[in-house]
Amino acid sequence: MAEQDISSAIAVAGHPIHAMLVHFPIAFVVATLGVDILYWWTADPFWVQVGLWSAGAAFILGVLASLAGTAELLAVPGIRVRVASWNHAIAAMVMLAITGANAGLRIYGTEDILPNGLMLSALSTMAVAFAGWHGGKLVFDHGVGLIISSRQ
Repeated sequence: MAEQDISSAIAVAGHPIHAMLVHFPIAFVVATLGVDILYWWTADPFWVQVGLWSAGAAFILGVLASLAGTAELLAVPGIRVRVASWNHAIAAMVMLAITGANAGLRIYGTEDILPNGLMLSALSTMAVAFAGWHGGKLVFDHGVGLIISSRQ
């Protein structure tokens, strides 16, 4: 297993696309939770609009990151054999489903943002933390997606 190739197959100039994209949905998921807390504290309708945009961006960018991640998972056998890869993929799919529900909830009005949107934001943040933990294990424990320079 350790001898299998773990270099990125979905990359631009050697830089894995999935690793470049995941930061954006993570940031928007966490931002949506922060925005919902601000809306809860202030009841200012401004935060409703910000929450709509941040939840929508989290979902759309999450779909893009998941497409790159799924392609990487399917293309590189050395990634597929690691349990952390599947834990990461499943947690990311759960996060994406919750984030999509959260974004969809916001499209149809403000009456369900408290408490439902806030709870979905909290669940999505927990799912993104779990997915990120396993993604970190892939990078730091298994070296997946690292660029190994031949020059020392």
